[in-house]
Amino acid sequence: MRSIAPRTGRILLAAGLVALLAACNANKGGPTASLEGYTPDPALKTASASNLTGRVRHACTVTQSRLQSVPEASLARPCGCYAKQTLASLDPVELESYRSTGYFNDSARAKALSALDSCKLPRPA
Repeated sequence: MRSIAPRTGRILLAAGLVALLAACNANKGGPTASLEGYTPDPALKTASASNLTGRVRHACTVTQSRLQSVPEASLARPCGCYAKQTLASLDPVELESYRSTGYFNDSARAKALSALDSCKLPRPA
């Protein structure tokens, strides 16, 4: 019987990456419709605040590691900053949208981009 943990980890990573990439797509002015075919993790609806923060932080470390060509471990602090600031800035409607869709809506993306700047992380092109 296969372990569920690796599958769950991949789902968490995918959800987090979609959230971060959706935030970064705001730079391009493109709509979130470019994420068609993505199915959000149903666990987002009931995830704790710390779980959501962990998801966003992990997505940040993976994405920023690739973007900057640095080890993920070196991004723990700035991505922790990004995740905390982004999620703390979301209003209840934005948070519910994230829980339902797995990515940040337009107003939340603007806040996520501001958090990238504040935490001194480069915005993906």
